[in-house]
Amino acid sequence: MSGRGPVGTLTAGTLTGGALRAAAFPARWPVRLAWIGLLLYALYAASILGVTWERFVQGLDNGARFLDRMFPPNLAPDKLELLWTGMVESIQIAVLATVFGILGSLPLGLMAARNLTPPWLSWTARGLIAVLRSFHSVIVAILFVKAVGFGALAGILALVVSTMGFVSKLFADAIEEISMKQAEAVRATGATFMSVIAMGVLPQVMARFVGFSTYQLDSNLRNSTMVGLVGGGGIGATLFTAYQRFDYDFVLTILLAIILLIMVAEVGARRLRRIFQ
Repeated sequence: MSGRGPVGTLTAGTLTGGALRAAAFPARWPVRLAWIGLLLYALYAASILGVTWERFVQGLDNGARFLDRMFPPNLAPDKLELLWTGMVESIQIAVLATVFGILGSLPLGLMAARNLTPPWLSWTARGLIAVLRSFHSVIVAILFVKAVGFGALAGILALVVSTMGFVSKLFADAIEEISMKQAEAVRATGATFMSVIAMGVLPQVMARFVGFSTYQLDSNLRNSTMVGLVGGGGIGATLFTAYQRFDYDFVLTILLAIILLIMVAEVGARRLRRIFQ
């Protein structure tokens, strides 16, 4: 017999245990060396940054005492009034930042789409998007606090920048994935460029654009808390003040309210996406 079996032209002698193991599990030494190098660097970084087991254990003990001071949450009427004021302001900051950010993302995303605009315009728009995405919203909020002062305006401007950087990039990528046949059919009728966008492009990406927008609204609700910590208004400012006053039971009340707000926003955003699907 020739040794030809159901596996093709392989002979029986080829299917030895050692050869089969060598073929199935080849030695990938570059990958192994890369993992070893990463582990060694992690150990080196931990040593120079003072990451020790003793500090970790001490942190657990401090954290337990901190949590003990947070319970039970403070539900006094005056505290709930401060909480309500801060939450309403955070919601207003998030909504305004999302609306203005989306209005700015529409033209910027269209200009950044390389299948609709000339290269000089698309690359200029993408360069601007890269600049908008380069810094975290907290860093941008610090800059706007220095520019316009403490309050909600700084938080709104910071989140507008963050929204434009995120939504416009995803919007441009979604436009580049559409079928140009529909747009070409509209253009063949002699329609203007804006008519081509309205009738040939936007209908193909509107569902995704609504999904991007609802996700960004949810993100802005969370980020409005962070920008408030650096002077951007909202519930973050109330939270920071409570920390400074060592009012930890009120801190827990604020944190629970933020969690509830994000959960409600997630449910609402999911239902809104289903409507436009």
